[in-house]
Amino acid sequence: MDMEEALLGDGKGEVVREVERQIRLAGPLIVSSVLQYSLNVISLMFVGHLGELPLAGAAMATSFAGVTGFSLLLGMGSAMDTFCGQAFGAGLDKMLGVYMQRAMIVLTLISVPLALIWAFTGEILSALGQDHAIAMVAGSYARWMIPSLFGYALLQCHVRFLQAQGVVKPMMIGSAATCLIHVIICWALVFHSGLGVRGAAVANVISCWINLAILAVYVMVSEQCERTWTGFSMEALDDVLGYLKLAVPSAVMVCLEFWSFECLVLLSGLLPNPTLETSVLSISLNTSALLFMVPFGLGNAVSTRVSNELGAGRPQAAKLAISVVVFLALMEGTVVALVIVLARHVWGYMYSSEEEVVGYLSKLLPIVAASNFMDAIQCVLSGTIRGSGRQKIGALINLGAYYVIGIPSAVLLAFIFRVGGRGLWMGLICALLAQNLMLFVITLRTDWEREAHRSKDRIYGEGLLEDSSS
Repeated sequence: MDMEEALLGDGKGEVVREVERQIRLAGPLIVSSVLQYSLNVISLMFVGHLGELPLAGAAMATSFAGVTGFSLLLGMGSAMDTFCGQAFGAGLDKMLGVYMQRAMIVLTLISVPLALIWAFTGEILSALGQDHAIAMVAGSYARWMIPSLFGYALLQCHVRFLQAQGVVKPMMIGSAATCLIHVIICWALVFHSGLGVRGAAVANVISCWINLAILAVYVMVSEQCERTWTGFSMEALDDVLGYLKLAVPSAVMVCLEFWSFECLVLLSGLLPNPTLETSVLSISLNTSALLFMVPFGLGNAVSTRVSNELGAGRPQAAKLAISVVVFLALMEGTVVALVIVLARHVWGYMYSSEEEVVGYLSKLLPIVAASNFMDAIQCVLSGTIRGSGRQKIGALINLGAYYVIGIPSAVLLAFIFRVGGRGLWMGLICALLAQNLMLFVITLRTDWEREAHRSKDRIYGEGLLEDSSS
């Protein structure tokens, strides 16, 4: 405990250093997240110039791909936040490469049944009652995007591997280069290859694999990774089940939250004047998703900091990291909420010239601002859950918050009390309130000394004690 007291003994100075650490981590992570999110947006922008049907089909396929593929892989990959982050904190550098290979095996295998689902996207959407013409375009788009599943799976593994070490600038540079290349590829394939809407899907595939290639080459040649990446190893096959035990609740934790937003879109189509409601809700969700990238970066940063400090046996430093990131989230959430409220009367013109849409959106945006403020807090608290390896608790919290409280509240407000689309968002706020309350209680009641011991048990559980001396 003496070393830890020495580390934290200078009070305010250590707080300032922790703020600097998290900003250095979160800044590039935020930029990377925004740029990666922009790839699908750019593709849809190009497709939009082909007509309403191609745009509707591509948008539906993108949503379907997120629900049935990308969210699941993102969640399963986030288990590496725990394994790699705690191993790096404990000085078991070699194990980061082993964990990454183990995750690559698991996520690649999971991608196979997901690819089969994507192959029948059109038929599935038609069976769910979607317009046949739109469903067929969506089915074609999804089939051409299948190779991106495997690229995205491997990309997530590399991202988490680098993030655990705090090597985040290469991720930002790789995402920026990929985004610029994506614009050129989209322009060429959508307008000049004869592929049309399928060209945007192919562009997504190419850009995903380009981003992966950039990070893979960096991992193999960089001096920063020479101790954590020592080549392929059969050790990756030793405890696949152990990885799955954490990856499955990680995926459930992410997917439950992600799918709840998609439920709101489906519910909006059942409201009176569904065209207006769905359009405004889609704009609100796109706005919210873009702004979400800021707390998402903070959440990934604190996940790294908490896992590193627990792995190093410094629970008090982990508590300090959590206190700092909650303060940063409150600041960020306040600023973003104010911007949304102040821009509510003009924001809609970026998406539509219809006065009805702009006017309705201006009434909805203050509610969106409130939800984004609470989303910022839950995002960083969820990051602490991932960093400490308690994804099962996170999954149960999300299940209760969104599906026991949130969606029923949204239905009650929107359809029984006839509040309309604002009622759907207010239901989401109920979910976020419940989620934040439960996360705060769990965080405040956590015995961080015990979590540090659990981290030690986890990372030394594979008989790797000899690696600690290195």
